[in-house]
Amino acid sequence: QVQVVESGGGLVQPGESLRLSCAASGRMVSVNAMGWYRQAPGKQRELVAAITSGGTTNYADSVKARFTISRDNAKNTVYLQMNSLKPEDTAVYYCNADVSVTMAFVHRYWGQGTQVTVSS
Repeated sequence: QVQVVESGGGLVQPGESLRLSCAASGRMVSVNAMGWYRQAPGKQRELVAAITSGGTTNYADSVKARFTISRDNAKNTVYLQMNSLKPEDTAVYYCNADVSVTMAFVHRYWGQGTQVTVSS
């Protein structure tokens, strides 16, 4: 069984920073791409940032230059450094990990979500 667990959400004021962490653990061959999505009330879940096992990154236009995704492959952990936060960044943030459960089977696992609220 594979588990994906996020941490680091909270309440901050506009302009402040937060760092989210997400770790994948359990029986697996390897962790491939990892990423962060978010879902605000009344809106669809959207991609925030993603990173491959080789370190290639992809960002939503709305967070470029403010957010940075990184990972520690030895710990199967991905991070999201969020700077210059805006009220429109308020959402539940979900981590995902594309895990090779066997050599022939890859499955996307999701975390339970962590709330990020940006408000003065």
